[in-house]
Amino acid sequence: MAGKVKWVTDIEKSVLINNFEKREWLQVTENDDWNFYWMSIQTIRTVFSVDTGYRLSDDQMVNHFPNHYELTRKDLLVKNIKRYRKDLEKEGNPLAEKDDNGKYNYLDFVPVTFMLPADYNLFVEEYRKNPSSTWIMKPCGKAQGKGIFLINKLSQIKKWSRDSRTSTFVAAASGKEAYVISLYIDNPLLIGGKKFDLRLYVLVTTYRPLKCYMYKLGFCRFCTVKYTPSTSELDNMFVHLTNVAIQRHGDDYNHVHGGKWTVSNLRLYLESTRGMEVTSRLFDQIHWIVVQSLKAAAPVMNNDKHCFECYGYDIIIDDKLKPWLIEVNASPSLTSSTANDRILKYNLINDTLNIVTPNGDIPDCRWNRSPPREALGNYQVLYDEEQAQSENAERDLRSRSGQSLGSKGTKGSAGVRPAAATWK
Repeated sequence: MAGKVKWVTDIEKSVLINNFEKREWLQVTENDDWNFYWMSIQTIRTVFSVDTGYRLSDDQMVNHFPNHYELTRKDLLVKNIKRYRKDLEKEGNPLAEKDDNGKYNYLDFVPVTFMLPADYNLFVEEYRKNPSSTWIMKPCGKAQGKGIFLINKLSQIKKWSRDSRTSTFVAAASGKEAYVISLYIDNPLLIGGKKFDLRLYVLVTTYRPLKCYMYKLGFCRFCTVKYTPSTSELDNMFVHLTNVAIQRHGDDYNHVHGGKWTVSNLRLYLESTRGMEVTSRLFDQIHWIVVQSLKAAAPVMNNDKHCFECYGYDIIIDDKLKPWLIEVNASPSLTSSTANDRILKYNLINDTLNIVTPNGDIPDCRWNRSPPREALGNYQVLYDEEQAQSENAERDLRSRSGQSLGSKGTKGSAGVRPAAATWK
């Protein structure tokens, strides 16, 4: 396609700008005729606001879906996952099966969570079932560990509530910020005695049909202080929160490696300490969680053809090697804390651009967005709904025509979570 891509961004990060310049794209301002706008989540509200009446043309592309917050706001993420489970239950879908204790066999991947102030009474009821448990409170719309604190007594919520005398809360409408309160994973997998989480990058090019890619080069973020479940350390965020924005202020923060480990190093460590099979199962479960969370948000997501999104998924692994989805970030940090970090984030942007603007051509929203394998870089296709549906249709056809399906098609397999091939 003739002509150069005209780009604009309101995020002044060199890993982003260097990628545009390397492609010899043309930098313009937001008031000009642009083709590609890498924007903040604040700007995306304006672009898709009813009042501004902004209409994007077929040759324009932006890096957020209009209502990305259905996945990236902590309260809405949980709300959509709960709705998704209920919908599957109503359909009688085997994925919504529960065990004897009423826990989901395949969809139990977010910690028990309540919205405050709305679910306060439900939370109290749950809290009283296990009064020795620890809970973590987070503001719904903030990032980088801001406003987070841990509690293990109901009285501590007074720290948040202005109306603590009656154990009720001032409504969000009065200016009080809504929070989520989740059961704290107090048995995290530790390495070197320290807690860590995983930051994984997931690219979504369309929600209906769902098409998503997992970036192979994620990393672990470690706390600087050794973990203890002791209640005396509940206020020590260097023990509990892995966010770099918090840990870099710690006395023991290492500026060379930034308290980070590559996911491939984690995999090698787990393979050598826990075995290959267990490690493969863990990563399979992580991929499963990502796909199910996206499927949960897909029905309510405004699937605008001008949009793609690169999410930062935060996963914690407990000491039983069960992964938990903690949150999803709409604008994962592009700030580099180390040299390796910078290389990773530069390559992340590069590989993302290669998928959403193949060959560096001017975007065309009518394009089917199925890049060739060689264009994926460090991404791998995680789930392609269109392909999965055609494979299922083919399987049904073979089944009806009496062709053998092999052992996986035998009776009794419906209740088992699908093998990786059916959802990747």
